[in-house]
Amino acid sequence: MNSDRQQQDPDAAPARRGRARVEGAKRTEILVAATERFGRNGYEDTKWADIASDVGVGPTALYHYFESKQHCLYVIMDQAIEGFRSRFEQLSADADPLQALASVMEDCFELSEHDVQRNRVLVAEQGLLSRRSNSPREEEARQAARSRTRDLEFAWASFLSQAMAQGAIPKSDPRLLTRAILGLYNSVWHWYRPNGIVTLSSVAAFFTDRCLALIGVPPEAAGRARAAA
Repeated sequence: MNSDRQQQDPDAAPARRGRARVEGAKRTEILVAATERFGRNGYEDTKWADIASDVGVGPTALYHYFESKQHCLYVIMDQAIEGFRSRFEQLSADADPLQALASVMEDCFELSEHDVQRNRVLVAEQGLLSRRSNSPREEEARQAARSRTRDLEFAWASFLSQAMAQGAIPKSDPRLLTRAILGLYNSVWHWYRPNGIVTLSSVAAFFTDRCLALIGVPPEAAGRARAAA
């Protein structure tokens, strides 16, 4: 019966695709607005109704896209971590480990103001990923973000381990080194503000040098790698 109706109505499929595009665009708009609110005001101090107002819908309409404010937060975190992992895997594929390291570190600071806000949210609310949710949709999103985090850490540790095996950097525990690097990077988003007196380019230069030193790259080699990246 359903297939007969679809054959009789050739406009049905395009109409469904059109609605899906509109809903996808609105979902993205909500995620952007929520990121800005969470980044500026903090997750706890942001009201679900404020986000609805920002995107021009009623508060109840948000539940068509997200089960709750926390569900929305988990999706933001999941997407942010996946973005980091994807860029890391692309840049770390460079044949020269030191150039790859320099490229990865510099890329980590090539951010828009929205990206900075998303990093602030990710770092500030990371602890929420350890709390189980009774909501199936929230729990699915939470587990996805946790899995992405593990994938990112594994990708970093694997890359560092290979660089050590090639003699490009001193040998140490790649898992501990990964957490030290990510911890140093994440610390920036606790205090950095796009309109502050310290520019992002200054922060990038300082922290890239510190991370390369932490890895054990001599200053001369770090300079050459950054110049070639």
